[in-house]
Amino acid sequence: MEKHNTSLFEAGALEAPAQLASALAAPAAPGHYDELRGQRRDDGQGAPKSVAENDPLARTWSQFFEHLGTDGFGDLDRRTANLERQVRDNGITYNVYADRHGPQRPWSLDLFPLILSPESWQQIEAGVQQRVRVLDRVMADVYGPQELLAQGLLPAALVQGHPGYLRAMHGVPPVGGTHLHIAAFDLARGPDGNWWVVSQRTQAPSGLGYLLENRIITSRLFPQAFESMQVQRLAASYRALVDGLKQMSPAGADSHIALLTPGPYNETYFEHAYLARYLGLTLVEGSDLTVRDQRLYLKTLQGLEPVHGLLKRLDDQYLDPLELRSDSTLGVPGLLQAIRAGNVLVANAPGSAFLESTALLGFLPALSRHLLGEELLLPALPTWWCGERAALEEVLPQLRDCVIKPTYPGSASHGSFNAVVGRTLSRRGLDEWSGRILRQGDEHTVQAYLPLSQMPTWQDERIAPRSAMLRVFALCDGPQSWHVLPGGLVRIATAGEEIASMQRGGSSADAWALTRGEVDHTTMLQPPLTPAALAHRKRLVTSRAAENLFWLGRYTERAENTLRLARLTLECLNGEDQSSPPLLAWLNALATGNALVRPGVPSAAQARRVFERSLIAGLGDADVTSVGYNLRALKGAASAVRERLSPEQWNVIVRAEHEFFLRCAGQAEDGDYSPVEALRVLESASSYMAAMTGAQTDRMTRDDGWRLLSIGRHLERLGFLASALAEGFETGSVHGDGGFEAMISLFDSTITFHAQYQQRRDVAALLDLLVLDRDNPRSLGWVAQTLRGRLAKLAGSAPGELSELALGVPDPGAWALAPLCEPGADGAHRALVERLQQCTAAAYRVSDEIGSLYFTHSGEARYSVGA
Repeated sequence: MEKHNTSLFEAGALEAPAQLASALAAPAAPGHYDELRGQRRDDGQGAPKSVAENDPLARTWSQFFEHLGTDGFGDLDRRTANLERQVRDNGITYNVYADRHGPQRPWSLDLFPLILSPESWQQIEAGVQQRVRVLDRVMADVYGPQELLAQGLLPAALVQGHPGYLRAMHGVPPVGGTHLHIAAFDLARGPDGNWWVVSQRTQAPSGLGYLLENRIITSRLFPQAFESMQVQRLAASYRALVDGLKQMSPAGADSHIALLTPGPYNETYFEHAYLARYLGLTLVEGSDLTVRDQRLYLKTLQGLEPVHGLLKRLDDQYLDPLELRSDSTLGVPGLLQAIRAGNVLVANAPGSAFLESTALLGFLPALSRHLLGEELLLPALPTWWCGERAALEEVLPQLRDCVIKPTYPGSASHGSFNAVVGRTLSRRGLDEWSGRILRQGDEHTVQAYLPLSQMPTWQDERIAPRSAMLRVFALCDGPQSWHVLPGGLVRIATAGEEIASMQRGGSSADAWALTRGEVDHTTMLQPPLTPAALAHRKRLVTSRAAENLFWLGRYTERAENTLRLARLTLECLNGEDQSSPPLLAWLNALATGNALVRPGVPSAAQARRVFERSLIAGLGDADVTSVGYNLRALKGAASAVRERLSPEQWNVIVRAEHEFFLRCAGQAEDGDYSPVEALRVLESASSYMAAMTGAQTDRMTRDDGWRLLSIGRHLERLGFLASALAEGFETGSVHGDGGFEAMISLFDSTITFHAQYQQRRDVAALLDLLVLDRDNPRSLGWVAQTLRGRLAKLAGSAPGELSELALGVPDPGAWALAPLCEPGADGAHRALVERLQQCTAAAYRVSDEIGSLYFTHSGEARYSVGA
């Protein structure tokens, strides 16, 4: 195994890929099952077994490597680079700390899939299907007759003593007759090659979106192997889940199903948005929903829309602040009452958290015999709940060979803690844990330690073994019927680690479940709709999404305005007219008014270089509304409506914010506040802004959400440009050559102006282009006209009619050039300045009215979504 990588690749030209894989692959650690070779890595007596480089691979892995193609192993680094690019381009993230201001952590995906033979998958599939049936019946009994508690088959401490048991749901039959619609089981393969259940998740199990992305990326990297090895597809399982939810919901096939998310700061929010888009569900937060007359509704711009089913990604305790956690802002007041009334299906039914306790695993064999009359087909690791004296006394002597886990994970009232591996503890540490368990036995559960099987990963031109766990999902496809998704989410531990956890820096992989039968090629495409049905299908725009789109538009325009102003200011401070007092006064007023420099900084006329250095230093200041603040706010608004943005559009926003702050931080660290470097940073950000605005203009559907985005941008543009022009006349800067050029540059109209008016510098030409020209998208007349039209369309006005809100925007048709150009006796253009001030005031007033009418719904009744 000391052979150099280069010689191995050279040998690859002569060796079969499977032989080269054996040579490249280090063996699994002693005592672990080697997925690549299909055997335990010891001699059966616990002694390490020597591994030669030509050890044969498992048949499935031999097939996989034989399909690498002509480039073979020499192509794996390129495929790895493609994988990383796909993750980045698709914007796949997993944020451990969900820091709203921190960089988003890219999803970690390994190159090779975990390959499950047909025999392995049959064992897993049958066992998981049986276990979800048991869990659903346990839940039905616990929230019904409670015979299991009465007969002592379940300790009351693990049910009624569990903080996840919801007394408010006792006696409430689930809508559709099923409690568990999605259940996840974490499995590990032991040294003997058999699969064991380690834990189960029922509240809001994560992974269904990530595993789908893993599948798409991995199958494209190894298309020949994927097609030839009869890998079972995933689409049929997702399709069955959606169809099953609709079938069991109150409105049947016409049911409106939504996916309830905690919001964009949740660590798995990418998955929520991705899954909603893939399944065709409406992505909602708690604030999007309301309960009226024991029915659940979605608040949209057009009014209240009924919701018949919720696929929740929210822990139960946050669902309803009226009956559960009163401090929750994530749930829906009255939701439990709507569930009790049978008017909404919630998947999974609230109250399943107690099923996630590791302690329950020890009781499931007896429960299976009692409820199903069957022995469990898929065993769980030996588990002892220390609340039972016999279990406590049995497990304490073998604590070193076990894992200590909390009985009530995440519970503040039961002293939750992180799992502890006994073999990592000293003698003193073991004694301390033994004492804790003796004192508070019911809060501790002990599980046998299992060396995880190790799968191949591609690391630095070598195949390296890493410990792995497999999460498998059971999906409900009808009342009391479940389908096991073929494959799952593989979590891979870091080198030398035994715990496979994404929170601890681990990675993930796709899982290929092979079949000897026919591969199901079902897709998520629905049958064609009739013309009548198509006419009524319209994308719903929630009030929350509308508000975030509105602010996405405003922050987009605000970021673009401050970028252009900062560039213009730096260019003028270092240009030919840097000594012009009117120009400096104008730049100072605009830079101060737009927070490009802090209050108290000497003006540009007093200390030009101090002013310039303050402007450059403040570009990346996220505490004031400068360029950096606006880019970060833009990203925040976009993250809240990520399901409406293409991956390319989202990636541009993320990269713009990240690179801007990175380069600003580099300047601050080096003490380099040169205007040349600052202009480079601003030019780079401006290029990103052009891509963003182009995507908003050309790649978004013209629904009411887009109209509000556009309205936000044009309100911001109207206020900014009107105030800048008014300031230019009040300071007199437009009457000098430098100020004149600066003004048309700020309006992004330099090329147009010189093409139309050549070298003229008179006020009439300036106002004709910047105020009255309704073909120039930067003129105030064009902006006002566009705003009036968009506001009328938003309000549903008849063609040619304007809504009351639209009438609040000044009518550019009433503007005439001559009065605007006419100066007063003192030379001031008071009529013009007054008109510009009206535009600025209208922008602020209309913005406030939009908020009250469409977002907070405190305006007139005709705009409200329901009283």
